[in-house]
Amino acid sequence: MNARNGLAVLAVAAMMAGTAACTATGSSNDSGGDVTLSLWSWRPEDAAVYKQIFAEFHQSHPHITVDFKPYKSTEYNTILSTGLTQAGGPDVAQLRSYGGVQPLIQAGDLAPLDGQVAGLSNFETSALDGARGKKDGKVYGVPLEMSTFQVYYNKAIFAKYQLQPPTTWDQMIAAAQKLVAAKVTPFAAAGKDTWLLPLYKDTFAATRYGGPDFEKKVLAGQAKFTDPSYVASLDVLKQLQPYFPKDQMGLAETDVQTLFATGKAAMIPEGSFALAPIKAINPDLDLGVFNVPPAPGAVATKPLQVGWVDASYGLNAKSAHQKEALELLQWMTTTDFGKLVADKLKQVSLVKGVQSSDPLLGQMVSAYRDDPTPYLMLVDFRYGTPLGSDLEAAGLQKLLLGQQNATQVATDIQTGISQWFKP
Repeated sequence: MNARNGLAVLAVAAMMAGTAACTATGSSNDSGGDVTLSLWSWRPEDAAVYKQIFAEFHQSHPHITVDFKPYKSTEYNTILSTGLTQAGGPDVAQLRSYGGVQPLIQAGDLAPLDGQVAGLSNFETSALDGARGKKDGKVYGVPLEMSTFQVYYNKAIFAKYQLQPPTTWDQMIAAAQKLVAAKVTPFAAAGKDTWLLPLYKDTFAATRYGGPDFEKKVLAGQAKFTDPSYVASLDVLKQLQPYFPKDQMGLAETDVQTLFATGKAAMIPEGSFALAPIKAINPDLDLGVFNVPPAPGAVATKPLQVGWVDASYGLNAKSAHQKEALELLQWMTTTDFGKLVADKLKQVSLVKGVQSSDPLLGQMVSAYRDDPTPYLMLVDFRYGTPLGSDLEAAGLQKLLLGQQNATQVATDIQTGISQWFKP
């Protein structure tokens, strides 16, 4: 999709007072007239809900209308980086976290929000870290939500085959074998959307390499990705391949969500952000979630919950409507917006004190607080090129296709990250 389609070309004008460090490329609306803010996102599946959310914003801010423009997730980074440099770009944009936002910050495409958005105090420091500039320490985004990644299961299928959420690895494998014998796909796992593969690896095997303990060691230079425990964690996905769809490498995320939601698969490794899309496919689906028990040879002795700050919303430094965009971003720091994120989007809001009314989301958050582990490649290894997540995704794809073994994948990861990462 062309990022410029349907967007109005903005005229050149000066920026509002107090944000002179940002360069305006359009006419500001300080006269108090009606304004339409363009907001870009990588979540087309959330479009209908966002329409409801921003309708509520409009009720309290009748002079501002928000035009939600979603793009395909896999194309969004390129579309956004181009759109922020020219007329017709967004006023407010959904931002990747941690290393993913750094190129936009370094290019001067985003306006810092420190001192501009008072409500940033409604977030924990760890939440703000996902949108913080690596070099200047400033905050460039209002945190949207935290994501967790775990295994969903279909309670009806589990009841039919007399299965329980596994508490040991052997129980999980026995259940998978029983489902295969009944011609039910145990795990609806995708392979076409390769960005999912590192998440699958952490979900099934963070215990194998040690999770947060390994993170501390590798960041301190006391461990490498070629260490035996990490190599073994990569191989866990290969060992589980018989329980994935036979055509896994040709399936996208939406394909496996449908496979699971329609009862053709008993389980799906997925993010908290997938709850709403899955329920949209089948509103009657009775779901449960569990964290994978420690893998054979695991360094960690109990299940770990993968989690990370997934997104924030930032201000285009070239927006013609700085004042109105800051009003929207301030609203995004409120409890009212946080509750809409939790209850309408079915995502984990990072606004202090906001809790979801959905018991499954509550269970995910509780598990993360008890036994957290980071999505390692996103949180720590996207600050240079090549990205750690890209290296691991490509390597795991080759592993599942039989083109490389786990040792070769680990060696490529270590070699690539060593080009820029210094402990």
